[in-house]
Formats: sequence, structure tokens, C-alpha cells
Amino acid sequence: MILSVVLVLLALALIMVVMLQSGKSAGLSGAISGMADTFMAKNKAKGWDAKLARWTKWVAIGFMVLLLVICLL
Repeated sequence: MILSVVLVLLALALIMVVMLQSGKSAGLSGAISGMADTFMAKNKAKGWDAKLARWTKWVAIGFMVLLLVICLL
């Protein structure tokens, strides 16, 4: 029962982390619309996206491992 609750929490965390990431075409749409970003804003966004990508990887690994453990039990 406890493992199932943790699995649901990991699933919700995975959904949240994926939804927070910006799309790959976000830079192109900003360039077409004429939005001018400063150098610092671009680097900050890249750093935030890198952190979110790292979190996505670890949460997904934890989700899959926990799912395998539940299936084996």
C-alpha cells in the first residue's frame, strides 16, 4: 500500500517536471515574434531547463525502478 502511494506521488512529480519544461521550439517562436531577450535571461532559462531535464531523468528512473519492485512483489 505504501509503495503504491509513493508510486502515485512519483508519477505526479514526473508529470509536473515534464510540464514545467519549455518546448524545443520556444526559441524560434520568440525570434519570429521579435521578442528580444537579454543575454542573462537566456542563460538563466538554459540553466533552469538543464535542472528540469536532470530532475526529469532521476524522477523517471525512480518511477521505473519502483514500478519494477512493485511488479516483482
